[in-house]
Amino acid sequence: MTASVPSPVVAAQPAPVVGPYRRMVRLFFANRLAVTGLVLLALLLLFCFVGPLVHPTDQIHTQLADANLAPGVKGHPLGTDDVGRDVLGRLMVGGQTSLEIGIAAGLLATLIGTVWGAIAGYTGGWLDAIMMRVVDAGIAIPALFLLLVSATIFRPTVTTQILIIGCVSWLVPARLVRAEALSLRSRDFVQAMMAMGGSHRRAVFRHIIPNAIGTVVVNATFQVADAILLVAYVSFLGLGVAPPATDWGAMLSNGISYTYDGYWWLIFPAGIAIILVVSAFNCIGDGLRDSFEVRLQGR
Repeated sequence: MTASVPSPVVAAQPAPVVGPYRRMVRLFFANRLAVTGLVLLALLLLFCFVGPLVHPTDQIHTQLADANLAPGVKGHPLGTDDVGRDVLGRLMVGGQTSLEIGIAAGLLATLIGTVWGAIAGYTGGWLDAIMMRVVDAGIAIPALFLLLVSATIFRPTVTTQILIIGCVSWLVPARLVRAEALSLRSRDFVQAMMAMGGSHRRAVFRHIIPNAIGTVVVNATFQVADAILLVAYVSFLGLGVAPPATDWGAMLSNGISYTYDGYWWLIFPAGIAIILVVSAFNCIGDGLRDSFEVRLQGR
């Protein structure tokens, strides 16, 4: 009877180490709503910025003979407005203005709020109290009211609207980043840096803000969505960019006069575009929030 030869013991292979960035990407793309929002945003950007190259239209000169044409008539897929301009082309041009103002103003608001909140939370004491009372006073004033007052003082252009919306929307990011800074300033790596002679500026810009980047990035997406809505609000009230320039809010304002005349193509396209782009940014923000969540990263 032959003796059985024991099979060699195979050492267990260690599980592959997944880096934090790769894990964040995996969590983001595991969120179907976030992926849907990202795809939707990409399609809207292509529609607004590449679409005019495929469907060129004249958005400067009026054609009163072609006013309020129904969709599909004379080569106008979405009809024409009250002065004969192609609605599809105007939707693309208006989308460029809305997206440019919304994205730039949202990023500007996030930048101002991040720096303000990081300095306030890191320094603490009387400076923190003064800086946050400024934030509390600003939050008490409705942003739409400030925008309307500013629009009556300054000539509404793309640049002025970016600056005005950015300067009235930074208050919420400041409070969020300040809360993060209060927690981060007592961490060992910050204390060790200060003990080694590091400056307060280095502590804020090299340690506090980079470690609060998750909160900053997530809030930036919501800031952009809010900025696009603010642009629509102001333009709907007639204080947006001056013609022949337009945005989606101005298109809604012009079309609302024809609500009871059956010219639905003057209202629905711009309204649907606003809903889609705001929903897209909100879905992306939800996905980023899950990606930066520490507990989810440890799955």
